[in-house]
Amino acid sequence: MTDRLDMLLAALPRAYPGPGGAVAVLRRGEVIARHAWGFANAELRIPFTPKTLFRMCSITKQFTCGVMLSEFADPSVLDGDVAARLPLLEQAPPTALHLAHNQSGLRDYWAVAMLHGSPAEAPFGDAEAVRVIGGTRTLHFAPGTRYSYVNQNFRLLSDIVQERTGRSFAELLRTHIFGPAGMGSALLAADTRAMPDGTEGYEGTQATGFRPARNNILWTGDAGLGASLDDMIAWERFIDATRDDPAGLYNRLSAPVAFAGGAPAPYGFGLARGEDLGRAFTAHGGALRGWRSHRLHMPAERVSVVVMFNHLSDAHVAAADLLAATLGQDRPAPRAPLPAPDWLGAYQEPETGLSVRIDTLPSGHLRLRYGHGAERLELREDGTADNAPAGRTRLRPTPQGLWLDRPQENQSSLLRPFAPGAGGLSGRYRCAELDAELTIEESGGAPYGAFSGFLGQGRMETLDPIGPDAWALPCPRALDHTPPGDWTLAFRRDAGGAVTGVQVGCWLARGLEYKRV
Repeated sequence: MTDRLDMLLAALPRAYPGPGGAVAVLRRGEVIARHAWGFANAELRIPFTPKTLFRMCSITKQFTCGVMLSEFADPSVLDGDVAARLPLLEQAPPTALHLAHNQSGLRDYWAVAMLHGSPAEAPFGDAEAVRVIGGTRTLHFAPGTRYSYVNQNFRLLSDIVQERTGRSFAELLRTHIFGPAGMGSALLAADTRAMPDGTEGYEGTQATGFRPARNNILWTGDAGLGASLDDMIAWERFIDATRDDPAGLYNRLSAPVAFAGGAPAPYGFGLARGEDLGRAFTAHGGALRGWRSHRLHMPAERVSVVVMFNHLSDAHVAAADLLAATLGQDRPAPRAPLPAPDWLGAYQEPETGLSVRIDTLPSGHLRLRYGHGAERLELREDGTADNAPAGRTRLRPTPQGLWLDRPQENQSSLLRPFAPGAGGLSGRYRCAELDAELTIEESGGAPYGAFSGFLGQGRMETLDPIGPDAWALPCPRALDHTPPGDWTLAFRRDAGGAVTGVQVGCWLARGLEYKRV
């Protein structure tokens, strides 16, 4: 195990090329790997060390929930505070636990910001957040019934706890997390424009070159944690030291959660639950333009892995490889792909209205474009396709048609073809809920689209055809590192065939109605 892990550590800088990075592996509370390389700031030649401060991004969410549980053993006492921050909501509001489990039904505010015309590098602070969140009139599913990753769930929680206690969120983090865990240099680094020690995040590749990434977001409980590798090692050791205490903070954070109907939920209290190499784990990743991180904990083996890159390499894959090396296990070799099925093509998922596009990859596996990002699926002998062992998605043909199963979202749907239609899309479309517009123009026979609203005027993007009356509006860049995904534009027509409106949505923000102006 030691030789294999040492070889993997030595290969990391070339396997995941970029300015710098750091990783740690712990077993039974002891550090068996603590490794850093490269530069925290390539221009200033500041080395990346285990003490370098790093943007942990969405890994913050578990700490936000830890603060909430430390201050309020019964989070339901905060439900009224959640409702008060959604004054225009026309449906039953989500609860604090719905927020903590990403079951709120709210649309993600960074995705909605793009519908308001925000440029990718635009400032997005408290005023913008309050306006986007406070303007919510509808949910894209009933709270507790589905899962959807929503950043402002945790921003709301940190704001509410801060207001209820009369103490800053930074102070609450120090009191309930950083102090007890011994995270001596950790801090709330809300302003994404700079880190206190000069650490920089980078965009680009080895082939094209790296450049400092521009970010202008103000983060709190959704992604504001700044911490060094040594801070994160302290957190993992704290988890191991309190493993036998049923009331221990991490045991409470990683306790099982469920959907409203009782089905187990794979996400709760800012932590993903899953299984790898036959064992249960809890984990979370973090990403902003220029920053990628991942941490995971496997309680049965008492193993923790932390990965930090100040560039956009895949920290999740690196963490999984380090885990396998630590356990001395090989991952199953990929099987030879089966012949492509006859159900490839484009469909619509009826509940969300989103497009489901299925085609083949050069490897022979299937590519599914539906959720936050493209997924690789493997065909099975029984004619189905899935992404086991992750088990997040399954496609299964039946005599009734093709079904899409998403157990992590508590969802199963019979997909349907898009309705036929023909041309006449150009014009302006207005969403009354957002007080925002979508503009479609044809130029030289090619359709283009862009959003506009109180945050600005988005740039025109070429629409990709999905079906006769269904188009994808690409969103290659967004406020966060990961764009919300392509927007599905599903146009509606009257009895005479004229376009009257369009339903707009992506996985993070579904079911918004626009009427033709």
